[in-house]
Amino acid sequence: MRINYDQEVDVLYLVLSENHPVDAIEEPGGVIVTYGEKNEPVSIEFLNASQHGLINNKEISVTLQTKQISSKAQPTI
Repeated sequence: MRINYDQEVDVLYLVLSENHPVDAIEEPGGVIVTYGEKNEPVSIEFLNASQHGLINNKEISVTLQTKQISSKAQPTI
């Protein structure tokens, strides 16, 4: 995953995959999710990122937290 910020247009990009997007859905609040050929998410764009508090002083701070889910808690199909 890559994270990019374009200061000129104030857009924060989360690039989840290098696959070519074929569809996009704009969510309320200025969030655009793009999808690939197999309906997998390819990227997420946050429009007006600094206005939404996602960017402070031209810096991006990312905290990655992982949580292991017990196999007993997972639903069976």
